[in-house]
Order: sequence, then structure tokens, then C-alpha cells
Amino acid sequence: MPIPARHARSAPDRLLSVLGAFDLEHPALCLTDISRRAGLSLSTAHRLVAALTEWGALERDDSGLYHVGLRLWELAALAPRGLALRQIALPYLEDLYEATHENVQLAVQDGPEVVYIEWLSGRSAVGVHIRVGARWPLHATGVGLALLAHSDADSQEAYCGGGPLTSFTPYTVTDPARLRRILADVRRTGVAVSSRQVTDDALSVAAPVRGPGGAVVAAVSVVVPQADAQVPVLVPAVRLAARGISRGLGWQPEKRA
Repeated sequence: MPIPARHARSAPDRLLSVLGAFDLEHPALCLTDISRRAGLSLSTAHRLVAALTEWGALERDDSGLYHVGLRLWELAALAPRGLALRQIALPYLEDLYEATHENVQLAVQDGPEVVYIEWLSGRSAVGVHIRVGARWPLHATGVGLALLAHSDADSQEAYCGGGPLTSFTPYTVTDPARLRRILADVRRTGVAVSSRQVTDDALSVAAPVRGPGGAVVAAVSVVVPQADAQVPVLVPAVRLAARGISRGLGWQPEKRA
């Protein structure tokens, strides 16, 4: 008789499933909810949660709810695409913010998604559904388009032809053929413009950030109200920020003969 899937899972898989029970909509969970969301028995969840709490990966508040612990933040800060990149990029992001007083973002690619690792915003900037650590599909954001356009051809084709593209507004690009044309334009112009794709009142201009070998490792963008967006004015500012971050990472532009 086959062993039920949840009992056949490995110890690391069970441990990761506990951490995976937490997300943006569920930042605080009781033990019962962790057990249910992780697909574990209550006794197994209790044992794993206790171990993770003792190590610092989880923390328990006075009401008995568990939260992600600071120990995980300390580990995440060691990621080369995390804290180190943010530290190099921050002065250029601040310059871009001072020039625009709009939302400024830095993001990296993780599979089919973009992950935001830094975000600067002013009180009067257009509202965005972004926070550090947030994820969005690549095709729906300026930074995502900049990253996808400079990924390898096989990855681009797999993304464009991998199934329905999620729509967030009537303006979200969901046609694979149109997305391919947009990606070609991004490679040709060096910038990505995403208008009203996530919210119908915002427009973003993004540019790729290159590492020492020239490969694109991140993207920087500014997000402004769509109604009065001045793209020709924003493009040079975003390019300058991306170029500065790239130089800070060790990238050197090709010298013309």
C-alpha cells in the first residue's frame, strides 16, 4: 500500500514547507494554521516549529502567533544579489529619487518573477503594490521587461510560450507575440516602458544593470503617474542610474576603436 505523500516527504522538505507557509497574506500564523498550510500533522509541525523558533528562523509573539524571525533576515543579507547589490546601488537610487521625487525601484530576476530588493518612495508619489521582497510576473513590470529582454533566448521563449500570461489591468500585455516585440524593442532601445500594466494609473521606465562580465544582473526603474508621465525626460535619468550601478559592480563599457 503506497505511503501517503506527506509521510514520504524528506526532512528538509518538511522543514521548508513550514517556512513556506508564511507569505504576504499570511505573515502571522498559529500552529494549527502552519500545520494545515504546510500539509503536516500537528505533532510534526509542532516539533519543526519548535526547532525553527529555537534557532531564530521563527519568532512567537505574546498572542501565540508565529512570525518569520530575524535570523532569516541575517542570512538573506548575505545573498550576493541582496544586501551587497543594494549597498552599491543605493547612492544612485537616491540620486534618481532626488531628480524625480517618484518611486524608485531595484529588482532582480528569480525564475519567471521579478523580486524587488530596494524601493524608495515619497509621500506624494503614485501608489504602487510594491515592498522589498515582493514578487511580480516579469511581463507586467518595467524592471521585469528589462530583465526578461536580456535573459537568454531559450528562457524568453519558455516564458512567452509557457502558458497564459497573468492580466492585472485591461492594459497588461498577455499576447505572447506582442510580448516578443516589446522585448525586442527593449533590447534595441536599452530601456523598458511599462504603462498601466499593474495599476491603471502608473507608468514605469526601467533600464538593465550589468555585472562585471556585462551580463544583466538587475534592473532599476522609476514609477510615475501615467497621466503626466514624461518618458523622454525620465529615460536619461534611469539610464544614468543603471549605468552608475553597473560601474559600481565592476562593469566597464566596451571601448570603441
